[in-house]
Amino acid sequence: MNSLTRFNPLSSELTRFQPILDMDDIFNRFMLRPLLHEGMEITPQIKMDVKEAEGAYLVKAEIPGVSKDDIHVSIEGNRVSISAESKTGNEAKEGERLIRSERSFGMVQRSFNLADEVDQAKVEAKYNNGVLELTLPKKQGSRRKEIAIS
Repeated sequence: MNSLTRFNPLSSELTRFQPILDMDDIFNRFMLRPLLHEGMEITPQIKMDVKEAEGAYLVKAEIPGVSKDDIHVSIEGNRVSISAESKTGNEAKEGERLIRSERSFGMVQRSFNLADEVDQAKVEAKYNNGVLELTLPKKQGSRRKEIAIS
């Protein structure tokens, strides 16, 4: 029994041109999306750069508006986790009315894996002007080994 059918690009739902539905999709993407998201909270993110230098990894993470006491870094083997808690909230005073608020508060977290294990005893961390700088020395003897496939 033959269950193969010839491909017809004009009968496929993915390629069929439907002007009314396509215009609705364009309208929803570009016109309604900003209105739908206007009342929603903006989720803060940790943006970072990770560089590899001789014997260490250098991490720069942007965490603006957070006190250094509210930043936590944990390292387990080659996994690095950074978390921070922003405590700025919307405080309405007597006689004031909040018109727009784009500042958010809450917990943010970012985790990533490195190629080599980190020597936890030699890690250095600095926080200045909203940027967390980590120096993560590589652990001696934890080099990657390339495996040949036969």
